Amino acid sequence: MTGGNEVVVFPDAKDLAATVATRLLSAVAAAQAAKGSASLVLTGGRTGIAVLEAVRTAASAVDWSTVDIYWGDERFLPAGNPERNETQARAALLDHVPVDQTRVHPMAPSDGRFGDDPDAAAAAYAELLGGSPEFDVLLVGVGEEGHTLSVFPDSPAVHSTDVVVAVRDCPKPPPTRVSLTLSTARSASQVWLMTTGAAKAEAVGKALAGVSEVEIPAAGARGRDATVWFLDEEAAAEVKRD
Repeated sequence: MTGGNEVVVFPDAKDLAATVATRLLSAVAAAQAAKGSASLVLTGGRTGIAVLEAVRTAASAVDWSTVDIYWGDERFLPAGNPERNETQARAALLDHVPVDQTRVHPMAPSDGRFGDDPDAAAAAYAELLGGSPEFDVLLVGVGEEGHTLSVFPDSPAVHSTDVVVAVRDCPKPPPTRVSLTLSTARSASQVWLMTTGAAKAEAVGKALAGVSEVEIPAAGARGRDATVWFLDEEAAAEVKRD
């Protein structure tokens, strides 16, 4: 444990994805046993998609028809664009398991019913979620500069208390996105932060040392009941171990 965070370190990205997948299936099954359904917030990125691919190999462990699927953030691009988190998640997992499509809730694309208006897309997703959504597990990545979701350091989004925001002028492409805010992320029962590689080590070390979420947004992604950091050895290089 580090400052109330559970930190789990793996030898490499492959071991991380396999173990997180197993743990995720267990968490979904536990939620279903407790209340009849589960809600899961997906992320994109290399590590996030690798986890979904690993989930696919043992997907029969849960009843996918009673899982509600959401996204933490999305690249505001046309439907089906290969850079969209939704597109990648469908290819990695959702196209291969018996999900109830009425319970799969992607963020609107830039060529959808709101057109090229990310503010309208954000408002619609906020309406879908309601005032205070409570997710079972929210998966997020961590960027080299410490961003999580599409909330970047000292950006308007990191200061926002809205449920969902439109994000413009992102420092990494594509520049326009739709994202949950950190305050919304904190409504999840469990927040799992997953990242690998030496380029992430400084940001991870600062986040776990307790720096401000304005400087390192990942520091502000915390679950109501649990916050777990899944790291490989390289990403954990600057973490002070207990």
